[in-house]
Amino acid sequence: MPIYILVSKLTYEGRKTIKNNPERIRQVDQEIEKMGAKVLAQYATLGMYDFINIVEAPDNETIARVSTELGARGTVEITTLSAIPIFEFVEKMG
Repeated sequence: MPIYILVSKLTYEGRKTIKNNPERIRQVDQEIEKMGAKVLAQYATLGMYDFINIVEAPDNETIARVSTELGARGTVEITTLSAIPIFEFVEKMG
């Protein structure tokens, strides 16, 4: 199944939500699964992004729906990247 990397930055409202209810992160993971994708790994980061999520989804349309739905809430800004496993990339190059 295709892998996607979602890098995200919390908005002011998102920071308030996480501060008041850190468990909300797990709830969002469950919502993502209901939309047809699965969070494989998550990292809180320092710097220009607050989180990096490695997500598996069946297709671009599913991950686009996930990113749009989460972004429409106004608590997070997401950049979604399609990821190609390096050995698949190398194999296609040679």
